[in-house]
Amino acid sequence: MSLKDRLIRQIRMDGPMPVSAFMQTCLHDPQDGYYANGAGLGRDFITAPETSQMFGELLGLWIVAQWRALGRPDAFNLVEIGGGRGTLMADALRVAARFLPMETLGLLLIEASAELRRIQAEALAGYPVRFIERLEALPGGPTILIANEFLDCLPARQFVREGEVWRERVVGLDAAGALAFGIDRSDLPAEDAAAIPPVSRSGEVEIQPGLDGLVATLAERARRGEAFYALFIDYGPETGTPADTLRAYKDGVQIHPFADPGTADLTVDVDFGRFSKLGAAAGLAVHGPVSQGGFLGALGLQDRLNALIKNNKDRSKALFEEAQKLVAPDGMGTRFKVICLSSNGLPAPAGFGKA
Repeated sequence: MSLKDRLIRQIRMDGPMPVSAFMQTCLHDPQDGYYANGAGLGRDFITAPETSQMFGELLGLWIVAQWRALGRPDAFNLVEIGGGRGTLMADALRVAARFLPMETLGLLLIEASAELRRIQAEALAGYPVRFIERLEALPGGPTILIANEFLDCLPARQFVREGEVWRERVVGLDAAGALAFGIDRSDLPAEDAAAIPPVSRSGEVEIQPGLDGLVATLAERARRGEAFYALFIDYGPETGTPADTLRAYKDGVQIHPFADPGTADLTVDVDFGRFSKLGAAAGLAVHGPVSQGGFLGALGLQDRLNALIKNNKDRSKALFEEAQKLVAPDGMGTRFKVICLSSNGLPAPAGFGKA
């Protein structure tokens, strides 16, 4: 039985489910979920590390800068959440190894897909890689964390305003028994209604509860006195609350979220404004968000491009085009944002001098 058939059967038995539960099942069902069967990186979507080696290399320099800002600890955690094929970390470590003692780092990866864990282990075979299930399982001590295109996969709840009342959008069945969006007419619990930010026009709101848990976990580390920098790169508005941004991608083409559950990547825009407020309210230092183009430029993208072209003249055009994809104002350069949450009392992280 396909995941779509199982979802239909579940809804027929238990009633409609929140959009967040639909996303969670499609992405993480242990039998037929998208990540259980190996995410389609490079087939369904292309990330910045797969676009150009310069992306990971500049993050390698960022890691070195933050290691120094942490006081050059003799041991620290280097963590990546959702590391894809391991390309970003492999490129980053190739550069970082020139400037910091590799025996100081404990390399930990958090990855939902068993297939991607296998691929990551191969890509990082020369390093002492450890996999952990959750951020809460991270060992104590100074930490540098990187997560590229992780936040957009956190399941989102969607709310619709009807007059002065908020209702939750759900996934149910239409008259023909097919998956369909609907509205839960029951009253929202008070805590859910209180979490909905003011909305001026659309009357629709999308909220990712996972952001709250992520910030709470980082804040707990800060309360224990453990110094850290946590860098997140993803797409979404810098200000303004996302509404209905749920999308599905398969084989590089956007399809309807109900078309083929479990075989398509599901994603939503990240509410960077809310993420920033959550971090500040939890007592963390919040840096950014800034544009990906501005961040990479501040880290020295142009210098790195010049050096690569100098040593690879036959690839100069391709290298230039790769760099442009990372920073193009009408593409990744502005659509993607970079934000860093850190424990207090640390120097500002590299790359946040200009937006």
